[in-house]
Amino acid sequence: MRHVRLASSERTLICLTVRMNRWTLAARAGLLGLTCVLASCGPLPQRASVPTLWQPSPNFGERLPTFVVIHYTGADSASAAVRTLTSRQSQVSAHYLISRDGTIVQLVDERSRAWHAGESRWGALVDLNSASIGIELDNDGRSAYPQSQIDALLSLLSDLRQRYRLPAANFLGHSDVAPRRKLDPGPLFPWRQLAASGFGLWCEAPYPEPPPGFDAITGLRALGYDTRQPEAALSAFRARYTPDAPPSDPVERDRALIHCLAQASLDR
Repeated sequence: MRHVRLASSERTLICLTVRMNRWTLAARAGLLGLTCVLASCGPLPQRASVPTLWQPSPNFGERLPTFVVIHYTGADSASAAVRTLTSRQSQVSAHYLISRDGTIVQLVDERSRAWHAGESRWGALVDLNSASIGIELDNDGRSAYPQSQIDALLSLLSDLRQRYRLPAANFLGHSDVAPRRKLDPGPLFPWRQLAASGFGLWCEAPYPEPPPGFDAITGLRALGYDTRQPEAALSAFRARYTPDAPPSDPVERDRALIHCLAQASLDR
């Protein structure tokens, strides 16, 4: 083997190079270790703004939704809706989107709070986002819902009902929980078909005569509607249960149906 004698300057350069490589490897290893430690820590707990002692308990669970809120996207296509629902600028989302052909796209973990209902109220609950699964249907608000889309929706609702044990009365539309500002899923949505499968309340005519003095607006409030603007609540109710009736019909016409639904909610 032939030995090559290096000059002093060359030996110094080689030593510096070796040392720098060792430092780089050590730094990378340290960074990797720090990354692993941070990943294992998870997010910091949400704390009160007053002084407290943090004593963690192992006895807790994740968010369990108790309602489903159904929307239409109002967009021209499912791809356009996905862009909106996944854009940071839009500040809106949903747990699921169902396209016209029945494809189901999940956008948010069910355990997380999707931003789909906005300012909303149902009964004593004033934040539906915190207690619900949001489902967007690819629909422009003017078109009928294709059966392939409804079949996919029914399958998804069946799965949600089984896993979360949701009662029929807890399947709602966006207009139900935000009657002053929302119309979706609109008068073309087949609520009767959903109710036949156990998703939502329904009464078939002829309706039993309500007791004397039964007030329609009070009945709407008992169902869960926000009646601070009675006309808006009544309009949302009619869009869901009597979409073909003339909008100018008197409130008295709705008394028997509202009473029937209120009784059905108690029976479930």
